[in-house]
Amino acid sequence: MNQPITQLNHYRLLGNSGMRVSPLSLGTMTFGTDWGFGADQAESEKIFDIYADRGGNFIDTANIYTNGSSESFLGQMLAKRRDRFVISTKYSLNTDPTNPNAGGNQRKSLVRAIEASLKRLGTDYIDLYWLHAWDYRTAIEDVMRALDDMVRQGKILHIGLSDTPAWVVSEAQTIAKLRGWTPVSAIQIEYSLVERTSEADLLPMAWQHGITPTAWSPLGGGILSGKYSQADLTEDAPSGENRGDMLKAMGKLNARTLAIADVAKQIASEVDRTASQVSLNWLLQQPGKPIPIVGARTVAHLEDNLGALDFTLTTEQIDRLNQASNFALPFPHGFITSGMYKNVIDGQNTIEGGFTVY
Repeated sequence: MNQPITQLNHYRLLGNSGMRVSPLSLGTMTFGTDWGFGADQAESEKIFDIYADRGGNFIDTANIYTNGSSESFLGQMLAKRRDRFVISTKYSLNTDPTNPNAGGNQRKSLVRAIEASLKRLGTDYIDLYWLHAWDYRTAIEDVMRALDDMVRQGKILHIGLSDTPAWVVSEAQTIAKLRGWTPVSAIQIEYSLVERTSEADLLPMAWQHGITPTAWSPLGGGILSGKYSQADLTEDAPSGENRGDMLKAMGKLNARTLAIADVAKQIASEVDRTASQVSLNWLLQQPGKPIPIVGARTVAHLEDNLGALDFTLTTEQIDRLNQASNFALPFPHGFITSGMYKNVIDGQNTIEGGFTVY
């Protein structure tokens, strides 16, 4: 239990790319105060330096984060040490509401966004370039061809798909292999103890195709930090935080998610850790080796998140968290993973192998 699970400088391979990345990615959506929250430039630099000094090298941003300030801050921080870091940024979300082609997955949006990101980041290339969200309007073959063109031009090295259905990612990977184009190296998904539905399709798909999953909102928007309680659910007991009100409005802060957070807090007291650290440690131990993306508005937030690497939850504790956060699998998964159906397939035999998170 007291043995570290890993360290920032114990690197993992990103998909089949061969590129080495840290087991925790530093999310920088909080770099900049343009959106009314986040860290100013001085605090952002402190956060970045602590992550870097411990061997962290995997940085996550996007062209839309804090109206471009996140990328601009990073460009200044990377000025004399660019090659040390794996920089990932994204396109797709609209950065100019008056321009219909300033968002979306199409080639024009891609070219416009990548040129602006390269300028803000002060670099000649981006290590991992993400499609930020699937738009259901652009053919995946056109997207993969456009991204591959950017690789051939040397502007990006590897490709990732964020917030994209499993069937689209599978088609993208198949097309890339058949055409000899650059394959998908990573997917970005919402994944935490309070949001495990990616276990149905996205995670098994990623394993099958040699793709690394990265997890945004690994603390469920702060729910798993343990700072909310049942009192926050009552209409006449305002949380005092806009984020809590937003989580309630989105249906994420509810009796179920608070019960999961309570189990994380119970285990945290057993191991003398914080609920956030327990929740991140659980995620790091999941099949497929997902990489949590941890953001921070202060140095203290980052220090707490990095503490998740310093211990290992027991199998019994993992099982308790799994049971507390269990969810109903959608069809066909709930059907084909039932005991009855498995018996029909396997008979009286014990069969090992394959990938499952069920």
